[in-house]
Amino acid sequence: MKTQSLEGKTMIANRHDSLNLTDDDVIKMYRYMLLTRGLDERMWLLNRAGKVPFVVSCKGQEAAQIGAAFALNPMRDYVLPYYRDLGVVLVFGQTAKDVMLSAFAKEEDPNSGGRQMPGHFGSREHHIVSGSSPVSTQIPHAVGIALAARMKGDRLVAYTSFGEGSSNQGDFHEAANFAGVHRLPVVFFCENNKYAISVPLSKELACERVSDRAIGYGFPGVTIDGNDPLAVYAAMKEAVARGLDGQGPTLIEAMMDRLNPHSSDDDDRTYRSKDELDEAKRHDPIISFRDYLLECGVLTQASEQALRDEVTADINAATAYAEKAPYPQPEQALRYVFAE
Repeated sequence: MKTQSLEGKTMIANRHDSLNLTDDDVIKMYRYMLLTRGLDERMWLLNRAGKVPFVVSCKGQEAAQIGAAFALNPMRDYVLPYYRDLGVVLVFGQTAKDVMLSAFAKEEDPNSGGRQMPGHFGSREHHIVSGSSPVSTQIPHAVGIALAARMKGDRLVAYTSFGEGSSNQGDFHEAANFAGVHRLPVVFFCENNKYAISVPLSKELACERVSDRAIGYGFPGVTIDGNDPLAVYAAMKEAVARGLDGQGPTLIEAMMDRLNPHSSDDDDRTYRSKDELDEAKRHDPIISFRDYLLECGVLTQASEQALRDEVTADINAATAYAEKAPYPQPEQALRYVFAE
């Protein structure tokens, strides 16, 4: 990262400059990473305290999610996230309060009015399309949105995310084939955290990488470091440009580590060793991106602490509000099911 100036002084070459990201942009990226991590950890604590029933963690996957979302346009593009994609929906407009209302299953939950489990994100206003509980179902829906945009003449990209285990489902393969044939503007974003619940990557794939599968459907596939938000941003920008230019879909495989069990109902000690998890924690994207920003001089120790304090205050306020908010009335479970 170090370069030599004309005066012979050593200075830092900021990687984000080459990506046309400003200092403010990368500070915002880091703030979203902190907010995503903080909400995740708060919901985990609330679950252990018996206050929220279920949590699907994204801890360790924040860099990939924020890097991807920053390469999209929330006013133009559509996201069809999978259940861990908390960082993406925050960038697209959901708030800490929205997340907590969903976790507590309160009436004001913007995703489903308290009907769905957490992780079922949805907002027409913010171009977030709700997924279904069976994994991979969001992938063909993303292709459908891209096809509709093509037919209507709308210039946009549909982003859909999934774990590497979901890439083994028929939904993924049918969607990828259709998108490849019709050269649709879709970004298939695989968050490869190396475990499909308790099944390790070595028992999931016969090929070396998920991205290897793209060639069979006639479009590019790339594998990148999912712990580096700038690497993810760069790959996503290229994929988005391809889609908007009519060149078709892209499959991006972001490699990362899941730092929590599959869900709050899982005990990963039964299938992961402590040494393996300790090694994964050494690649924590929050720490590595913070170190990058400090080295660049974009952040200082004081400004970084101020960011953390600001995020904590936001989460505290969201938690307090959601905990006191009313639950839906039982009869409201019938709403939006049958015509009224």
